[in-house]
Amino acid sequence: MEMKSRLIRVLKITVLSVTLLAAVQKPGDAHAAESKPNILYIVTDDLGWKDVGFHGSDIKTPTLDALAAKGAKLEQFYAQPMCTPTRAAIMTGRYPMRYGLQTAVIPQGHTYGLATDEWLLPQALKDAGYETAIVGKWHLGHADQKFWPRQRGFDHAYGPLIGEIDYFTHKVDGKVDWFRNNEVVEEEGYSTTLLGNEAVKLIEEHDPATPLFLYLAFNAVHTPYQAPQDHLDQYKNIEDPSRRAYAASTTVMDEQIGRVIAALEQKKMLDNTLIIFQSDNGGTRDPKFAGAITDMSKVVLPADNGPYRDGKGSLYEGGTRVVAFASWPGHIKEGSTVTEMIHTVDLFPTLIKLAGGKLGKKPLDGVDVWGTISEGKPSPRTEIVYNIEPFRAGIRQGDWKLIWRTLLPQSVELYNIAEDPSETKNLAAQNPEKVAELQKRANELAGDAEKSLLLQIEIKNMLGRMHLSPALPGDLESLDAER
Repeated sequence: MEMKSRLIRVLKITVLSVTLLAAVQKPGDAHAAESKPNILYIVTDDLGWKDVGFHGSDIKTPTLDALAAKGAKLEQFYAQPMCTPTRAAIMTGRYPMRYGLQTAVIPQGHTYGLATDEWLLPQALKDAGYETAIVGKWHLGHADQKFWPRQRGFDHAYGPLIGEIDYFTHKVDGKVDWFRNNEVVEEEGYSTTLLGNEAVKLIEEHDPATPLFLYLAFNAVHTPYQAPQDHLDQYKNIEDPSRRAYAASTTVMDEQIGRVIAALEQKKMLDNTLIIFQSDNGGTRDPKFAGAITDMSKVVLPADNGPYRDGKGSLYEGGTRVVAFASWPGHIKEGSTVTEMIHTVDLFPTLIKLAGGKLGKKPLDGVDVWGTISEGKPSPRTEIVYNIEPFRAGIRQGDWKLIWRTLLPQSVELYNIAEDPSETKNLAAQNPEKVAELQKRANELAGDAEKSLLLQIEIKNMLGRMHLSPALPGDLESLDAER
């Protein structure tokens, strides 16, 4: 009888232990699921800092405004001055000077791309168990498939490979630049709407048991400034046609993001989705950075970077401090404003840590800023490298920012960004020691940088042209006679 009672007690204890273990493991499992959030990373193209409703614009962006209000506005979020370098920084967590992509963008006629030995964000997330998809613009190599998204860790890829397309024909210089999984797609429709359609379809067909990484990279609001007529009609009050089309293009993008958010909610994925939104650089203020499809030299460029100086292509704040926010219900403090420094390279280690992935073997420039984004803690970042090129450098440490143009005649500018975010007061003459300190740091970074791929190619081409046949007067006269 005593043996029977003992067995019953043991059995009860065993059952209780199993029950408690299950109770303990359940939150653990839920936490494990939450530690791998779905990630929706939205990148807009050439959007001005002020051209969203939550920064005071008259352009209608209700979806972005609502998402920013539910999360954290990132008010000192930095990108590279141009498209390709920023996209490379997002993908690698490393400054583009590390692999030769620091200068300009990859031109449509060039054959180089992002080095294939770099460990990219989609590769790391795929390795961590994510389904990975790019819907939108790539611009990190187009002439060789080894550079394409599907070869770089994306399970699914849809959209253009190059930098600028016609929104309706999806062509550049007569060639279609619109692909789905490495195959050319010829279809009708406004590119922004098509990207929204694809993103919604992916979400609808996705198995929520697997975390999703969706990189949604709009070509909006890059040139050429085009929008559907019904959206142009919404901005009849704007007289300038470029500003009207730019505003309409922004609103179409906002609506498509709204559709994507609705799809996530319908799929019951939204509550466990981290949403990042940023522009790839500041809005365009200089015609030479406005694209190649149309001549923009006589157009009033429509982007508004608010209080920040200049725009795309420049090292000033207007070219590099971009509109950005992060949202994740219950994980990011609602309605917060983060004024700490964050650079786009920081998202790589931040996202990989949240996903439980591997950072790769190469040293990162990015740092984990999750505490800064989610709780407003001080940023671990104390330095911003705007860019390092043979002819110029931009670097900030604390509040001090140096812009150093190294071509003769040299020019040096020093600003206190905390006191003068619009960069109106050059304090270089009054602070020679700080200038020297930042120049030393810029030189150190330049010493570790890879040579610019674009400059190497263009210098080689220039040297090749020196071996053309001599253009002598007699030859010119005979040519004139033949005409």
